[in-house]
Amino acid sequence: MEKKLNIKSLSQKKREPKKAILETYTKEYSAEYQAQAIIDIAKKLNKKIDNLKNIKKIDIYTSHHTHYVIGTGANDPQKMDPNSSRETLDHSIMYIFAVALEDADWHHVKSYSKSRAKRKSTIKIWRSIKTHEDKKWTRKYHDPNPSKKCFGAKVIITMNNRKRFIEELERADAHPYGSRPFKRKNYINKFKTLTKNIISNKDSERFLKIVQNLKKIKSGQIKKLNIEIKKSKLKNNSKKGIF
Repeated sequence: MEKKLNIKSLSQKKREPKKAILETYTKEYSAEYQAQAIIDIAKKLNKKIDNLKNIKKIDIYTSHHTHYVIGTGANDPQKMDPNSSRETLDHSIMYIFAVALEDADWHHVKSYSKSRAKRKSTIKIWRSIKTHEDKKWTRKYHDPNPSKKCFGAKVIITMNNRKRFIEELERADAHPYGSRPFKRKNYINKFKTLTKNIISNKDSERFLKIVQNLKKIKSGQIKKLNIEIKKSKLKNNSKKGIF
């Protein structure tokens, strides 16, 4: 059924304080936002476990959304399939956690490559993972207060000798309320990482200089924010995009 537009309601919303920016969160890693804190958890656990080959099972306790959309609660076999597309793997917390646990890192290209997804050790860890909804995390996920809202999880790794490793994180480290919120230098580094070998160093520096001085840009000069991708890069990737 089509919902009728409430003009009165819209006018009231126009007078409300502009708070949406408070619910805009930095993605340090090129992955689904619900995976940000879980990648940080994986990196921390990598330092604690000497031999990942001895992992028996991994349980991730998280929110309803994370469990049912990108976790095993989705009952989507493609989320466990090494032949799945980058877009599907980006929405598989099991794949993302397995790779981040092994590499103690996440890369916007390398972490999604076919060879990376098909690594036997990764598949073994990947398929040992099960997610669970924890109502505590669901409540945190829906908290209306941006300073209390959480997108994290609790991870329990059980080894073959029954030893357990536990790590819990409410928000990604780069989150505004995380352990190391992104600063300008982090955003600049992310831009350079994502555009490396795609645009020239000259164009990169030009863009960064302009974007950090937006107040000085005059009317009609917004086009200066455009960046030029190398022709060779477009030619070689015309069928599959930049990456």
